[in-house]
Amino acid sequence: MITSRRHFLGRTLLLGLGCANVPIFTASAVSDSRPNFIVILCDNLGYGDVVCFGSELHRTPNIDRMAAEGMQFTDFYATSGVCTPSRASLMTGCYPRRVNMHVAGDGGAVLRPVSKKGLNPKEVTIAEVLKSRGYATACIGKWHLGDQLPFLPRRQGFDYYLGIPYSDDMTQRQGRDWPPLPLMENEKVIEAPADRNLLTKRYTDKAIEFITANKNRPFFVYLPHAMPGSTRAPFASKEFRGKSANGPWGDSVEELDWSTGEILRTIKQLGLDERTLVIWASDNGAPRRNPPQGLNLPLVGWGYTTAEGGQRVPCIMRWPGRIPAGTTCSELCTMMDLLPTFARLAGAGIPKDRIIDGHDIRPLITGKAGAKSPYAAFYYYYMEQLQAVRSGKWKLYLPLEAKWQNFSGRTKPSHAELYDLEADLGETRNLANEHPDVVTRLLALVEKAREDLGDVDRPGKNQRPAGFVAEPTPRNLRQ
Repeated sequence: MITSRRHFLGRTLLLGLGCANVPIFTASAVSDSRPNFIVILCDNLGYGDVVCFGSELHRTPNIDRMAAEGMQFTDFYATSGVCTPSRASLMTGCYPRRVNMHVAGDGGAVLRPVSKKGLNPKEVTIAEVLKSRGYATACIGKWHLGDQLPFLPRRQGFDYYLGIPYSDDMTQRQGRDWPPLPLMENEKVIEAPADRNLLTKRYTDKAIEFITANKNRPFFVYLPHAMPGSTRAPFASKEFRGKSANGPWGDSVEELDWSTGEILRTIKQLGLDERTLVIWASDNGAPRRNPPQGLNLPLVGWGYTTAEGGQRVPCIMRWPGRIPAGTTCSELCTMMDLLPTFARLAGAGIPKDRIIDGHDIRPLITGKAGAKSPYAAFYYYYMEQLQAVRSGKWKLYLPLEAKWQNFSGRTKPSHAELYDLEADLGETRNLANEHPDVVTRLLALVEKAREDLGDVDRPGKNQRPAGFVAEPTPRNLRQ
């Protein structure tokens, strides 16, 4: 459903008190004008961390203005509660299990430095799809899809890369062979350890430089910020440090807002406003902290889980003249939809020799009357384990003998829990006993997912392999 922004704000307040090696392509009709694409991805930012999604702690005027000039998505999902799987979906348009990026090579939840594993170069990324239509492509920020050379952005369709190849908390530690935190330009380490206080500013400046240099041709800028990130105390430049009402977390959020404003100002000054689709989102929900820092309200739960607060993320899309201003979309969409949607908008081909799980959501983003979510079901995985499914307004947490939790290997039994997310976003009333027919229908969908994508100790018949190297090497600074 597409509604006005005023309707969304009222709804939010109410809920807060109670959203083969060579791919075969099929090309769509070639667009008369290829739009530019900018994807701004925050790290671990919570659903309720910006004002337009309900924050009362942070000042986010630029992100709020972007929402007022575009469309807010209340039911936009990452495909995982953690970094690596979520980013793999954005790049490939697939569930993480589809491309075997749902767990790290060592069995952990995310890729670590000097890992043998990475995004398979045989996968077709969103950057490669757009390059086939003549786009200039840049990845500026956190990659986290493998730090070995075959997996880095320059080998995955990007013309230019600046950033840290994994999470900013993965610093040199005793007992590990991790190098000093590397800031890379293309495939060379240019600073180690990287100055994390300056990352948001440096990424912003470089993105603006790339946009300006490519203003006369179509471009794709993927700007995955490092902040607020995974450290106990997020980083910010001196201009923002100590200035918010929410400590280091708030400082980093407010600097991200500044960065978003600089990007929007640049495309406006260059006369690119009506030719540029800008998407702002988070890779997953805010993690649990004591005391709390990021907020996922009015959702329940935290990042790193399959709760709504772990995988439903704030998302805004802005494209003057194409996306109706001041509107809200409450239909289910996901990070997987960017690749097929961008491909169609650019007149590019979509791989037809493999399954792409995402959908073309142009009818939704352009506010087409009666447009509905293309998803019959959406699946929530926690590493290897399928834990929940959503279909329409219903979310079912699966009955499991041993539900994985906390990345610790610990498990606990769980029973079926069914929630009406339209009426009960806080997931407070279990309706499984009242609607056994719905439970039965959703369990049938789950069995299809297990056959297709797999589950614990059960490979999916349509999974594809990740990439591996035999002898990984650290990314070190060489004088």
